[in-house]
Amino acid sequence: MNYPKINPKVSVSIVFVAATFVSIMDSTIVNVALPSLGKQLGVTGSSIDAVVVAYMVSLAVVIPVSGWLGDRLGTKRIFLLALALFCLSSALCGLAATFPMLILFRVLQGLSGGALIPVGTAILYRTFPPVQRVQISRILILPTVIAPAVGPVLGGFIVDQLSWRWVFYVNVPIGIVVFFFGLLYLSEHREPGTGRFDLLGFALAGTGLAGLMYALSEGSSAGWTSPPILLSGLGGLLILTAFAFIELRTPKPMIDLRLFSDRAFRITNLISLFATAGFLGTLFIAPLYLQEARGVSALVSGLTTFPEAIGVVISTQLVAWLYPRVGPRRLMAGGLIGVAIMMALMSMMGSDTNLWIMRVLMFLTGAGMAYVFLPIQAVAFATITPAATGRASAIYSAQRQIGAALGVAILGSVLGIVGPIQVSQSGKILPNMTAYHAAFLAASCLSLLAAGIALTIRDRDAANTMQKRGSKRSTDKEHSETQSGAESLA
Repeated sequence: MNYPKINPKVSVSIVFVAATFVSIMDSTIVNVALPSLGKQLGVTGSSIDAVVVAYMVSLAVVIPVSGWLGDRLGTKRIFLLALALFCLSSALCGLAATFPMLILFRVLQGLSGGALIPVGTAILYRTFPPVQRVQISRILILPTVIAPAVGPVLGGFIVDQLSWRWVFYVNVPIGIVVFFFGLLYLSEHREPGTGRFDLLGFALAGTGLAGLMYALSEGSSAGWTSPPILLSGLGGLLILTAFAFIELRTPKPMIDLRLFSDRAFRITNLISLFATAGFLGTLFIAPLYLQEARGVSALVSGLTTFPEAIGVVISTQLVAWLYPRVGPRRLMAGGLIGVAIMMALMSMMGSDTNLWIMRVLMFLTGAGMAYVFLPIQAVAFATITPAATGRASAIYSAQRQIGAALGVAILGSVLGIVGPIQVSQSGKILPNMTAYHAAFLAASCLSLLAAGIALTIRDRDAANTMQKRGSKRSTDKEHSETQSGAESLA
């Protein structure tokens, strides 16, 4: 059958952006539907959190093995299989008649969604040579930044106008189109010398990450000293410690922790961990401040936080131009300091502060984060070989999930310790603005910590991503030859 020819770089970008968008958006769009969902399925209290926790924990289980699966069985095959299962499980979630059925399908959705981003990232970075990493990072930013911002807005509209079931159904038509597009246009790639399946490594990594993610997700609400949280958190850390000890002594591990010996990869993962914690922690606290303390609707809340995505998209154009001229160290450190200032200013907002001030601060926060997102995605894989890209992307994806959970855990705990409500002398319950202010300041501190780490980046480690367009043709040719040789070996 004849079908239109498309440049492989264009087709990979389209598939990655669309698939990653629905995967990330699913994490935020569901939160808006939880009250409606719980009411219809007869679930009350904190039990409804299982809808979110089941997804996050199952996501953590599959991320470590995703890189190995793509390298061994083929990145196209695993990516499309994960996408198909994600669409199927999304439809099943929408059809769920009982709460236990919904949790079961959410687990399946998390297991499939967990492979999409790391395998898709590996495909993307094997397609684009280092000199084009900054340009491709402009594509990467679209789903990772816009999706979390769109989720609450779209979720609020869907719940108000249709039903909570449609927050799951919305994934299906997008996923089907992307699946068939990828089936036609993606190229298969296997990595020779992958080795046998590391069953012990998979068991330890999956169990440890799942335990840690559960503790971070539920600790602020259930209490950090509660037995389930202590057992899950400490147990997860001990298991991950044993995992690291064993994997470093395994000739061909499932997750190659030796990649952390690469200075650029190690430092950018640390920056990303704390920057993600501060940024996504703020996106967690801001709606609580708007809806619980200010009493605005979910839709108004979503529209108030959405400007951060606009800020990222607009600022990215300038950052892409500055990157080869200024270098990643100063861009990331300066951007994170700016973000920390914006978060500190949010801590000064009161119960009657004009919402447009909040929108401007969110826009500037997004603009500052563009100075982090774009360089960090270019530098992280700057010195990683094509053969190690699959496993490096699994580590990077796991780190981002931990960073997101860490941000919610820290800011949620600060909010809970200070207390989001207070009782007036007349006995009236009022929102305690001090608690929200403290949470925003905690996010600011996380961003400052990431800025301090960013100052240790060496621009020369990312030299191959900072070349200007004059060397683009030769780099493309070299990359094409490397790709062809790897594919012939596979």
